[in-house]
Amino acid sequence: MVRSQISKLSAKKLITTAPVLYLHSEETNFPTDLNTFLTHTTPEVNYTSVSGAPNPITVSNLNSLGADVYLTSKDDVTTNPAWLGGTAPDSNSASAGIDSAIIMNQKPDNSVDVFYFYFYAYNPGTKVLDLPFLDFGYHVGDWEHTMLRFPSPEAAPEAIWYSQHANGQAFRYSSVEKDADDVRPVVYVAKGSHANYAITGAHSHVIPNLNLPFGSLEDHTDKGKRWDSLSSSYVYQFDAASGAFTAYGDAPVEWLQWKGRWGDQAYPASDKRQKELFGQKKYGDGPTGPADKQLNREKVCPDNGIQCIVRTILVPRRA
Repeated sequence: MVRSQISKLSAKKLITTAPVLYLHSEETNFPTDLNTFLTHTTPEVNYTSVSGAPNPITVSNLNSLGADVYLTSKDDVTTNPAWLGGTAPDSNSASAGIDSAIIMNQKPDNSVDVFYFYFYAYNPGTKVLDLPFLDFGYHVGDWEHTMLRFPSPEAAPEAIWYSQHANGQAFRYSSVEKDADDVRPVVYVAKGSHANYAITGAHSHVIPNLNLPFGSLEDHTDKGKRWDSLSSSYVYQFDAASGAFTAYGDAPVEWLQWKGRWGDQAYPASDKRQKELFGQKKYGDGPTGPADKQLNREKVCPDNGIQCIVRTILVPRRA
């Protein structure tokens, strides 16, 4: 990140109030450099390699691929190739390469949304009732994000969004835990799924936007490795009217313009790795990228048909 080329106002938003993350103490799939991920994948459509695709694929030529493309692992993921593990943060809370993106959107009403995106090469899924033969939600590629909303460029944040699976949670900024400086909000990253939470403990995600401390599908968070993604982020301004991204420094913008999938297409039933129960597949599709995450949303929550609740207390409460 080239901080010298960020305006004074933007620097305050990006550095002073940027979230600090804590990965689970037993995490094995860490943040992953984008270009490293690309070197281990190949573009496919309907499980067939794309003819004439750039070689190698990089963040600077991704936009040459179609929106129907899946960045498919060159390796059988069940063999657990090392690159799926990403890179754990070091003793300075820094990770390797570029595994994050910060995108700012200043709106006509003068409010500002600042999105912090985090990338992981692999999501190893969740066990139902902790049973080893009932596990779902595996996928190559994993984009998660938090978002801070500012009522004006000069004001303190008023709310924060934590992405969790197909939905997430929103809280008043004043209500969430802060880092040692009492300013930067703390994010707890769930083991394996990388979903973002405001507190440690068990989190049921059976019912979207209703985070209970127990359930048949649980995420688990604790205060493991500290990760400060600022040093490993590309930084952009987003113009909602045109849909254009402007980079700070020499960050590439082409990869943000691509609408395809960061990971494998869900394996067909004929694939021995796949299994399905009650309509749920063990291996799902890779996710779309940051541009598909409602960067110009009206509410703090994305518009997905679920009521947006901006909570004033941290839930689920600890036992």
